[in-house]
Amino acid sequence: MNWQVILPLLLFLVIVFFVGIWAARHVKSSDSFLQEYFLGGRSLGGFVLAMTLVSTYGSASSFLSGPGAAYNQGLGWVLLSMTQVATGYFVLMILGKKFAIITRKYNAVTIVDFLKERYQSKWVVILSSISIIIFLFSAMSAQWIGGGRLIQSLTGLPYITALFIFTASVLIYVIIGGFRAVAITDTIQGSVMFIGTLILLVGVIIAGGGVPAIISDLAAENQNLITPFGANADLTPQYVSSFWVLVGVGVVALPQIAVRAMSYKNSRSLHRAIVISTFVVGFIMLNMHLIGVFARPILPGIEVGDTVMPLISMEVLPPWLAGIVLAAPMAAIMSTVNALLILVSSTVVKDVYINYINPKVSESGIRRLSMSVTTILGVIVVLMSLNPPDLIIWLNLFSMGGLEAAFIWPIIGGLYWSKGNKYGSIASSVVGIVFYFIFETYYPQPFGMHSVVASIVLAFIAYVSVSLSTQKKDSGLSNSFN
Repeated sequence: MNWQVILPLLLFLVIVFFVGIWAARHVKSSDSFLQEYFLGGRSLGGFVLAMTLVSTYGSASSFLSGPGAAYNQGLGWVLLSMTQVATGYFVLMILGKKFAIITRKYNAVTIVDFLKERYQSKWVVILSSISIIIFLFSAMSAQWIGGGRLIQSLTGLPYITALFIFTASVLIYVIIGGFRAVAITDTIQGSVMFIGTLILLVGVIIAGGGVPAIISDLAAENQNLITPFGANADLTPQYVSSFWVLVGVGVVALPQIAVRAMSYKNSRSLHRAIVISTFVVGFIMLNMHLIGVFARPILPGIEVGDTVMPLISMEVLPPWLAGIVLAAPMAAIMSTVNALLILVSSTVVKDVYINYINPKVSESGIRRLSMSVTTILGVIVVLMSLNPPDLIIWLNLFSMGGLEAAFIWPIIGGLYWSKGNKYGSIASSVVGIVFYFIFETYYPQPFGMHSVVASIVLAFIAYVSVSLSTQKKDSGLSNSFN
């Protein structure tokens, strides 16, 4: 066990733990447990908003499996990954001020709160809550696996032991600190990711003898590694372009990302976050995926793609510096886990329990239930993560596509189209989810594109056609939101 690598990571975890304790004071002193625990009191500034958005979006998929896919596919995957550059811009511009104003007006704490008030339907709430729970368990499992694999690679411990260490580290401070702990540590983690990826990329380039030498080595192995089409020439223009939907525009429909657009302090914070998040996402994603490709000539023959990042870090950097740099993927994983835990917990507690089971529950009851649910969710995800796949990126992308198919039109249509109604929302979610499962199972990559594109198109048709055909049944509800 290399303690020079491990000690910087332990120091990072200690810092995160104390941030959780500090944030817990705000939870205890807040007038509204729900507002503070799940939204940080809607008081985030521009830099913190940008970093919590970046850190939540950047996950185990981005920092472990993304470089692993780039290692296998070559520069074509780097091109594909750069469709993520406008993620923060799309989310904050599309939702923008109107989303924040409306969610404040209705005191919405979750994305389902917004949908409940917008469509005035318990079936919209129930369907949305089920969708979040189903698809986000897949996403959370991906993060847990990534955290366990990272600790396993660094310590040599068995995967199961590493998984439990990661779980304990995350649950302690999420349970006690809530959203504010997540947002503040996201800022720390985003900064670590930004600096860490740059250091590692420079180290890999030096170890490989410079960029021209690395490119020559890649071309000598397989000419396709330096083309836009991937090692097996299977990254077609249609498939790569479809990622502008999956990891670009469509991210606006991810509940764990959309909720960030509820939590900022003022317009100035929003505008600053748009600029910062766009730059930081582009910088980090480019660096991480180039590291994956450039690692191939230095460490050939890596079989498990998710281990490329920790292995190349320990190969090209001094142990103490590798430990600092590897705090970046740990930061990304922990940040995303935190956000997903808070989101699923809020769905169970706020959207289901308080709305339909016990509306008169006390503040202390909400506090106990929220922390208990968060703990139980963590345990369930651990059990789901005991037998991991080789590349967790597919778990994460599956989750993203399912959530986008379910939520994109109810959110965007509900925000900007007054004729959208509860029937259209339900039809859109059902059609999007059903066809997404059909495409993923029986007809992957319809028309050469990712399954989410066709699913979203069909969901849009369902949303518009059903909303228009049921206007008389739903008159008077939609106009109050404009």
